[in-house]
Amino acid sequence: MATSFTASCLQIRPRPDFDSAIDEGLKLANESLNDNPSIICFPEYCGGLKSRNGRFIPPHAEEYNHPFLNAFKSFAKNKNVWISIGSVAISHTKGKYCNRSILINNHGEIVHRYDKIHLFDIDLGDDENKFLESETVNPGNQSSIAKTPFGIFGFSICYDLRFALLYRSLAKQGSEVFMVPSAFTKKTGEAHWHVLNRARAIENGAFVISACASGLIDGGGECYGHSLIIDPWGKVLADGGIGSGVISAKINLGKVKDTRQKIPSLNHDRAFKLKIFDATK
Repeated sequence: MATSFTASCLQIRPRPDFDSAIDEGLKLANESLNDNPSIICFPEYCGGLKSRNGRFIPPHAEEYNHPFLNAFKSFAKNKNVWISIGSVAISHTKGKYCNRSILINNHGEIVHRYDKIHLFDIDLGDDENKFLESETVNPGNQSSIAKTPFGIFGFSICYDLRFALLYRSLAKQGSEVFMVPSAFTKKTGEAHWHVLNRARAIENGAFVISACASGLIDGGGECYGHSLIIDPWGKVLADGGIGSGVISAKINLGKVKDTRQKIPSLNHDRAFKLKIFDATK
């Protein structure tokens, strides 16, 4: 297993259809090869994203016949590089789909899948920031890790970032790198994106790789951008800012071991009981 590797995040704009998503994805993926990455990481809904009346309506297809997936299975094989497809919409039932993250190896083979567990049902008090992802998405019910030649990856998607216990569980199972592909909204991103990503890294002594889309969503909404690569001490190694582009950073897994030895909090969790006092009497 490699002790270090280079990861690249592709910061794409939300695209309304497969063709435009594939075109921009290929452009940025080819650009990222200048950094010689071992793995290329896409954001959430990288295969396309639209909205209507607060409902996400991305283009979707069956996994075996998904245009975006098939394009990047070929790219991974031809360029001898691993690809983390942040997420694409996979047809599930009438009117609903799965928001699925897929890991592709350098032979163009799918080696891991994760369906988003926590769905983005929020209302910030205005039409531009009210979303009901559960109206169109079938939620996942299983967390997962993947053992790769580069280390152990723990998978999540966007809104999962707010649920610290998920990442604690992934770390307890050996995860050294958290994948957090996202289409985080601009409003919540400005307030919470950096602090939440850094917190997940610091709490668990893990690297965090968070590719995030950037720009306006067709039909309403805006993605924050600022794709991040963060080390186990909470240091931001790369920040994508706004607009489309590529960020890359060296991931040295020795820093995970070193940080967890210095602050072994993963070994300090203790069971406890909650006692409630009624101080109103």
